[in-house]
Amino acid sequence: MTRDDCSSAGHLLWLVRTGRASTRAELQEQTGLARSTVGQRLDALRAAGFLRTGGVGGSTGGRPPLKLEFNDRHGVVLTADLGATHARLGVFDLAGTSLAESLTPLRIADGPEPVLNWVEGELDALLAQAGFTRPEVRGIGVSVPGPVEFESGTVRQPPIMPGWDGFPISRHLGRRFGVPVVVDNDANAMAFGEHMSRSPDCPSLVLVKVATGIGAGLVLGGRLYRGIDGGAGDLGHIRVDASSTARCMCGAQGCLAALASGAALADRLTAAGVPASSSREFVEHVAAGSPEAAALAREAGQLVGEVLSTVVCLVNPQVLVLAGDLAETQFVTGVRELLYQRALPRATRNLKVVTSDLGDRAGVLGLRAMVVESVYSPEAVDRALEA
Repeated sequence: MTRDDCSSAGHLLWLVRTGRASTRAELQEQTGLARSTVGQRLDALRAAGFLRTGGVGGSTGGRPPLKLEFNDRHGVVLTADLGATHARLGVFDLAGTSLAESLTPLRIADGPEPVLNWVEGELDALLAQAGFTRPEVRGIGVSVPGPVEFESGTVRQPPIMPGWDGFPISRHLGRRFGVPVVVDNDANAMAFGEHMSRSPDCPSLVLVKVATGIGAGLVLGGRLYRGIDGGAGDLGHIRVDASSTARCMCGAQGCLAALASGAALADRLTAAGVPASSSREFVEHVAAGSPEAAALAREAGQLVGEVLSTVVCLVNPQVLVLAGDLAETQFVTGVRELLYQRALPRATRNLKVVTSDLGDRAGVLGLRAMVVESVYSPEAVDRALEA
């Protein structure tokens, strides 16, 4: 940031919102601005509804200073975590409190127009349930099970989302609601949710989601790493068996997703005489004690663990989170077996391998945080004040 950036009203709000400053004196100290300049910018932030005055801070002599707080009642955030077969939607306040949520079956393969029209109706219903209206919405977060070009909010060549390639989700919903729309891959949203909720001080976190497909989200240095065009973390399409005839949704053979995803395991279990139509039905068979399902889950974990041994050696994360349907099964045992067997001891010495505490809520929680980070960034706040 330039010095101008670091002394703008938007930056002052960022300092307060992130807990780096809570009084006028602390803002002066951190920015080097004059008291009168800080006062003018704080007045503008209060007038726009971004900032409020809380209680009083500790006194070092004289009148105790008034504490400054980000106004988490400035509006609400809408979220839609869209999977291959289910969607979790929510309404949150700016502090992250859930005001209304739903978990509903969904077919992402129905295409963008039908799915997003349904999302719009569901979000309106949840908004009414929470007691709010569209003018109080400050932003929307959407995640999908495929690669996303983050800057434009456009889906790019998604293997399990027929008809979505090139569809501008952000522009479509933005026109409907008249607010900024953040769109990202579902594993990225979950990774950011885990990072913000459980490991905010973790320098590097990798989350692997194994459900209908397989994908990963990487948080490096506190920021999501998406790659040059949103393709980072696409583990499911790494070829792991050149001799396999198992065909992946991407059209190739021998991909990790073709052998170890929930959809692939459901097909294999069905072929073994135990019918399973989806990843979730496969997990239900595991929970019911099916030895065939348990063996397949462990074998899938070993395949994923072998790929993750390379990831761990390359990225050297502090936390590896296993999430998705299969994280509730012997899949986790299989991952641990091969990961620690194949990765260098140096790469796993300080590694924590855990399952998600947030479960299938990680995505909406991550989306909520993404929207707040975007809508209340210093640059966005400064633009809003200028307007």
